[in-house]
Amino acid sequence: MAESTKIPTGKGRSNAAILVACVAFVGGMVGMSFAAVPLYRMFCQVTGYNGTTQRVEQVSSVILDRTMRVTFDANVAPGLMWKFKPVEREVAPKIGETVKVHFTATNHSSEPKKGQAVFNVTPMEAAAYFNKIECFCFTDIELKPGETKDMPVVFFIDPEIVNTVETKDIGTITLSYTFYPQEETKPVAVLPAGKSDGNQKL
Repeated sequence: MAESTKIPTGKGRSNAAILVACVAFVGGMVGMSFAAVPLYRMFCQVTGYNGTTQRVEQVSSVILDRTMRVTFDANVAPGLMWKFKPVEREVAPKIGETVKVHFTATNHSSEPKKGQAVFNVTPMEAAAYFNKIECFCFTDIELKPGETKDMPVVFFIDPEIVNTVETKDIGTITLSYTFYPQEETKPVAVLPAGKSDGNQKL
């Protein structure tokens, strides 16, 4: 008699499909874990989610005959002995008008320190319309002991803010900054002169 060919049962096919799906799911989760932070940051910058302001290259070509009160808040996280404050506590530009304001930071420690400013806007609905052209928050700031630095911020409020239901009645926006200590990157250890790492070729 001819040997009969075994046909995979429905249960066997089901188990194989589940195994493949699990492997694909785990691989996808690993990939997403690496991409989550940059994707979240990009999402916040594009949408203004979580109070993240927009970074732009050009000023507004439209200026409305309506002003918006903008107040400023400055904070320093523990571990950074800086005094950080806005020079102007508030301004009231026309919507669409380009404005330049100033903050100052002073290092009260006995050694050079680097800081990175994190920012947000409240109410959060207004963040998508708060456009920064120049800001000290785009890079790390380093201060020598006792040094004070003037740090400008150039911004405008997108006139489109008056055309949406969620933002058309907003009268005051607050721009907040918090400076956090930025740790130095430790250099790779260098062997003393004349020493070998044991891998020198003969």
